[in-house]
Amino acid sequence: FDCTYFTRKEILLFYRYRDLAPQLVPLDYTNHPDVRLPYELIGSMPELKDNPFRQRIAEVFSEDGKGNMTLDDFLDMFSVLSEMAPRDLKAYYAFKIYFNNDDFICKSDLEKTLNKLTRNELTEDEVRMVCEKVIDEADLDNDGRLSLEDFQHMIVRAPDFL
Repeated sequence: FDCTYFTRKEILLFYRYRDLAPQLVPLDYTNHPDVRLPYELIGSMPELKDNPFRQRIAEVFSEDGKGNMTLDDFLDMFSVLSEMAPRDLKAYYAFKIYFNNDDFICKSDLEKTLNKLTRNELTEDEVRMVCEKVIDEADLDNDGRLSLEDFQHMIVRAPDFL
């Protein structure tokens, strides 16, 4: 990232990162530039611990793809999650977090996401109906799946989603 969307309060994130494992994170990175905190520590943070997507969030922002985070990964995650981050950047990462890695959202991706978001409180028929409606309304090229562009277009029409 060439810039940051942090507030003054968020600048203190280094200390939040360090407080997760002071024995692993030195105050001076000169001799230890490759420190990486394990997902178990990242996922236990108050901001993530109750989020059903905590593992996926950590995986998307971690360089290793497993949720283990360097300080840069940690800062990138909080920068994107900041209220000041642009909507298109948030939409891009929401697309990556909520859905699988094939650059498209298919019906099964939507079903898994909807079940996580509702904590499995909808019936199979309700889930199917919602997913069909989303694909019907958002699939601009009618290929039965949503691309990033379809998803971003949907977000513009439903800004509360983010």
